[in-house]
Amino acid sequence: MIEIERKFLVSSDAFKSCALRKNHIAQGYLNSNPERAVRVRIKGEKGFLTIKGKSNESGLSRYEWEKEISATEAQELLALCEKGVIEKTRYEIPLGHHLFEVDEFHGENEGLIIAEVELQSENEIFEKPIWLGKEVSHDERYYNSYLSQHPFTSW
Repeated sequence: MIEIERKFLVSSDAFKSCALRKNHIAQGYLNSNPERAVRVRIKGEKGFLTIKGKSNESGLSRYEWEKEISATEAQELLALCEKGVIEKTRYEIPLGHHLFEVDEFHGENEGLIIAEVELQSENEIFEKPIWLGKEVSHDERYYNSYLSQHPFTSW
C-alpha cells in the first residue's frame, strides 16, 4: 500500500480542544534505514509492526505495510530496537474529509509537535486548520526514524 502524507509543524495548542481522542504511543526501530525502516509501536493497548519503504522524489509518498500484533509481542520487540525509543501523545482531529494526527513528543523530543494528514493523491486539496504551521514534509529531520537517532532537543 502506498501512503501519501504531508507533515506540518504546529503553531499553537488550539488543536487539543478539537481532538476526538488521544493515545500514548511508544515506538522504536528494529531498522531505521530509510530504504526499509521497520518500526514497532504500542498505541494504547495495541501493538503494531510496520515496514516503510523509501520516500519517492517528492518526499510525500512511500510504501507502508502494517500488521497488528499483541501489546506483549510489541513490548518484547521494543526491547530489541535500536537506541532511541520515541514517546509521544497522538491527538486525532477530524477536519472536513480528512483526519489530522497531531503528535506531541516527550522525552528527548520534548517541545516538538507535528501534524500529519494522509491524502488520496499528492495534489489533493484539504482544509488547513488555523494551528497548522510550516510544512516539513520534505525535511527528513522530522521523520520519526531520524528523531529516534537525533532527538529534537539536540538540534
